[in-house]
Amino acid sequence: MPRASVEDGGLPLPELDEAASRPAPLVLEHPVLKALLGAWALAACSAAETAAVEEHLGECGSCADEALRLRGAVGLLHPVEPLDLDPGLRTRVLSGSFDRRPPRIPVPEWATPYDAETARLDALLQDIGDAEWHAPVRLRWFDGQAPTSRRTTVAGVIAHLLTVDGLVATALGLDDPLTGETADKATNPTARTEAYWRASYFPPTRSIRAPWREQSHTIVRTVSFTGTTTGKRAVSYGDFELPLHDAMLDRAFECWVHAEDIADAVDYPYEPPAPRSLNRMIDLAARMLPAVLAERRRHGLAAPAEGRHLVPAGNPGRSLRLEIEGHGGGEWLIPLDSPGAVGSAEREVAHIALDGVEFCHLAAGHVSPEDAAAGQLGDREAIRDVLFATASLSRM
Repeated sequence: MPRASVEDGGLPLPELDEAASRPAPLVLEHPVLKALLGAWALAACSAAETAAVEEHLGECGSCADEALRLRGAVGLLHPVEPLDLDPGLRTRVLSGSFDRRPPRIPVPEWATPYDAETARLDALLQDIGDAEWHAPVRLRWFDGQAPTSRRTTVAGVIAHLLTVDGLVATALGLDDPLTGETADKATNPTARTEAYWRASYFPPTRSIRAPWREQSHTIVRTVSFTGTTTGKRAVSYGDFELPLHDAMLDRAFECWVHAEDIADAVDYPYEPPAPRSLNRMIDLAARMLPAVLAERRRHGLAAPAEGRHLVPAGNPGRSLRLEIEGHGGGEWLIPLDSPGAVGSAEREVAHIALDGVEFCHLAAGHVSPEDAAAGQLGDREAIRDVLFATASLSRM
């Protein structure tokens, strides 16, 4: 039979000599302790060596200075990582999950940027406190000629997203956050936002998160159930229309831009979208530029096409090469003289190079055309017109 333990014998336990049980401290010479400083800075010493080195640092000034320098060098080898998650992490996790078990009703590819950006913004809102919902936020955009802005709060920004996303919701046959006569009169994003703010008895608070969150989820569920054919349905913005798949990209872009506005207001780290989503947003802006150029030319805000004839739809015309660098980048040929023309490398008259995130900030009106750090080559007039047209894509 195994022996009974001391505790089970009924006899008093022997007194422990703590001094005898403690390991004897290491006694090391100065050269040995100095040689251990590098390992100590990397936390690679044993407990006994660490105790001996740290006791020595309290007595030796030169070794203490050297230890401080080594600890600083170790900090440079291990840069601090941001607390915010990689924006592409959600996409990678979902892709891996769907590869193992495909969803019965998948989200259409053209709706995934909106799904991802609303989820990221919702995670930001989850982290902020009650008082931060009233933090001041300045919405900025370019009105066609100069930068402009409007002051609101974090809750006011979410109310703005709720009302403008309502344009997509109504196109899908869902409930409109605006009701009655107000919804009939307010047809463009600015008018809808102003109407919602005016109709509120009190300034929006964190309670606005629930209807915005529910509406975004309902939009994603609806486009998932209706399939890919619904992407061609038109969404009216009052002054213009966009196909639903482009309107969803537009809403994803604005969700990211305003999430950055909120993050700046509450001092929260926020990263740009995943490269694939960023590329689609840039592509939408590039496809809209010819029509914006023509509209600015009609209002005398762009150089007239003197001595040039309008190119028939589908034919090549004078073009500007837009080169977007970094994640989500690529190249686009922008027709300059007619929105129906086709970009042509043979008729390229100018070249602009921009970082992808800076181009998006320019399209959001957060960077003025004069301040955009663009590499430029060729026709200066065409370059100026395209930069100003890009900024004119912005709105409240």
